[in-house]
Amino acid sequence: MSEVTPERRRRRLLTVSALAAAALVVAFLALGGIGESLVYYWSPSELLEARASARGATVRLGGLVVPGSIEREADGLTLHFAVSDGRQSVPVTARTVPPAMFREGIGVVVEGTLAADGTFTTQRLMVKHDNEYRAPGEGDEPDMDELVKTMRFEAES
Repeated sequence: MSEVTPERRRRRLLTVSALAAAALVVAFLALGGIGESLVYYWSPSELLEARASARGATVRLGGLVVPGSIEREADGLTLHFAVSDGRQSVPVTARTVPPAMFREGIGVVVEGTLAADGTFTTQRLMVKHDNEYRAPGEGDEPDMDELVKTMRFEAES
């Protein structure tokens, strides 16, 4: 058997130490700030059950926009609606321009905070949609009136 020289032993020790230090750095970067950057995703029922602990924390609320609940203010930015999971609903006030697909009955995710009065306030409104796209078939003519309707807000009565 060949004898391990002190030089070779020192190189192995240095290599193992460098790899261990690199692994520690990667683990620290990957896991170090994860607790501070987590944003929880709750349904309206879960949010209302945890009302006290949820108040003031940044959370994500997901559910369906309750039909008949959408109200727009004159400033064009403030939007009031309710989000439901089928069991409970939470009133939401959003100060943002809603996505073009926003409407009653659509799935939404809002990120914000629960106020003391029970209203969820947000500046981030996302709509859920499927990711299937079907290109028009050959010879299909797009209905321009229908396309224009999708680009406008529905008139409030």
